[in-house]
Amino acid sequence: MNDYLDAYSIKARLAPAALAVAPVIVLIVLAFNWVQPSLPEAIIGVAVTVLFFAASNIARRLGKRKERQLFATTGGRPENRELSHPDKTLDHKTKQRYRQFLAKQIEQPAPTRDMEIEDPDEAAAFYVQCYNWLRENTRDTDKFRILFNENITYGYYRNLLALKPYGIALNLLTIAAAAAIIYYKPDFAELTHGKLVALGILAAVHALYLLFGVTKRAVLEASKAYARQLTLSCETLIVQMKAE
Repeated sequence: MNDYLDAYSIKARLAPAALAVAPVIVLIVLAFNWVQPSLPEAIIGVAVTVLFFAASNIARRLGKRKERQLFATTGGRPENRELSHPDKTLDHKTKQRYRQFLAKQIEQPAPTRDMEIEDPDEAAAFYVQCYNWLRENTRDTDKFRILFNENITYGYYRNLLALKPYGIALNLLTIAAAAAIIYYKPDFAELTHGKLVALGILAAVHALYLLFGVTKRAVLEASKAYARQLTLSCETLIVQMKAE
């Protein structure tokens, strides 16, 4: 259970899953009696809880698949080039200081600008090792809180982008189900036209957010922000190792 209740799982997995199925949850809240719930409401309540935890796992799996698609040209993961000579994310002196620090940690010589041009694969291998080392040494979420938050943001957008087509489809199905409840008037559920309008407005806002707020660009920007903060974590690690 703790695996589902940590901050990353809640914000980067459970939150996108909940947002993707939000219209369905609202329909359930509006169509059933929660003041004096009977057996159907109790069953639905348990089912929704289980659905959230299942959706969290599905969001992670679909998010990983989407990540492999987005970064297919770099082996399925974002490529970290913030320490390379041509990259403009950080100034030259800061990058040089970080390269020297990381070269010492992984016991590999840092590539020069000419070496990056002459043997780009070897230079790329050096930076992969550097960032692998950084990820392994920045797992303390209290000490590297900003980095952790950037990672959550990236995970949120990545997972929600993967869930986007399903969220839009659920939007349409929810409106269709609500209209069917009003038309057929089943015994187990009830909706008014006013509630249908409210649900329609919510579904429209929900769809617009998924269409224009959850994009490949948003994921790439979040990835870039995380990569920059991961690089800047060298500063904390340098100070920490000097103090030891």
